[in-house]
Amino acid sequence: MRLNLFSSSRRACLNAVLGTLLLTGLTAPLWAAEIPTASPASKGFSAERLARIRPVIQAEIDAKNMPGAVVVVARKGAIVYSDAIGVKQDAIFRAYSMTKPMTSVLAMMMVEEGQLQLADPVSKFLPALAQMQVLANPADPASATVPAARQILVHDLLRHTSGLTYAEFTRSAAMRNAYINAGLFSNEVPSLWITLSPEQQVAAFAKAPLQWQPGSTWEYSLSSDLLGRVLEVVGKKPLSVLLNERLIKPLGMKDTAFVVPADQVHRIAQPLAIDPLTQKPMAPMLDVTKVQGNDAGGAGLVTTAADYLRFCQMLLNNGSLDGRRYLSRTTIALMTSDHLGPKVATPLQPGELLMGVQGYTFGLGFMVRQGQGMASVPGSEGDYAWAGAGGTFFWIDPKEQVIGLLMAQTPGPARQYYRRMIKQLVYQALE
Repeated sequence: MRLNLFSSSRRACLNAVLGTLLLTGLTAPLWAAEIPTASPASKGFSAERLARIRPVIQAEIDAKNMPGAVVVVARKGAIVYSDAIGVKQDAIFRAYSMTKPMTSVLAMMMVEEGQLQLADPVSKFLPALAQMQVLANPADPASATVPAARQILVHDLLRHTSGLTYAEFTRSAAMRNAYINAGLFSNEVPSLWITLSPEQQVAAFAKAPLQWQPGSTWEYSLSSDLLGRVLEVVGKKPLSVLLNERLIKPLGMKDTAFVVPADQVHRIAQPLAIDPLTQKPMAPMLDVTKVQGNDAGGAGLVTTAADYLRFCQMLLNNGSLDGRRYLSRTTIALMTSDHLGPKVATPLQPGELLMGVQGYTFGLGFMVRQGQGMASVPGSEGDYAWAGAGGTFFWIDPKEQVIGLLMAQTPGPARQYYRRMIKQLVYQALE
């Protein structure tokens, strides 16, 4: 497999160097300008109503429900609200699944260049995945397997219809056991899948059965991690290097990387020591101070509010920022369309997973709002969003030209509440 070109020692060296350069700002391009600021009134917001955000979050901090947060709201190309409550403005956050949209954008850049197609089978790049098995009955702990009706496509990886899952979240005991047997999951080693080398990870994916037939069911999963392996084969470089060269450095995301160097560790935002819901010690979060076994395209990045805002502004600008184009407007439109339709089953809808609300479908890397109704949070038809297990959250509303960012380290079920809370607080301030 061509991934062998990148040994673990070479990858470790590359990641360490990249992490240090990125987080000391040495790779920030000269053309990267700051997102400008503007008065709320000039962009159609009420300053008085935006001021409601701080006391609500402060009350959560005072109640020891959350450690703090950075909140940023932008409209029509300018920041109208930015506040750090209980944490420093330049705090570095574990992005977790907010890595997925960046991996998805990189994939679509390669699609635009003709290096791969959404309809390509994944086995074209990773032959070990050519003949997958599927659980005949995921609800049966002793389920037999049957051959996959078709191969996993790149399209499936982007929209989470690959049949893969997260053992941490799946409702299928048979699937969880299969991931344990394949070496993708362990009750003793958190996020075991991120400790594997790229080669080991692909071999483990090939060994484990799928939970669903490819293309049949939306199941939030390790699809973006497998997509990262595909992109490494296509791009002939580690995912960290590809993201740095194609997105992170050009966008001026100076604090975004897979590793935080030692002299910047003090900036890492931390969760509470005690889970406010269970009153038990908080489970360990991903150690972002060391190189992992692979560059996790679904969960590995760290970032700041300022950095991720630049990525979001590029998307809201239909694929361009500071005079540089990353994607065409037609590709942005494709990524933010409904890719599930009536034929894909959704036992748990994307909005239910992210915010505990209905009314959202899934595109290519984001959940997408289908209309004004159903979702019990404000927004516009076509607004799109995603979040991270550590508590980070963003959304982009093309109709209102709004970007919202909530950067916090609040792992656990409470993060759904905070996502709904910040959306409500932002939209009530629109004039």
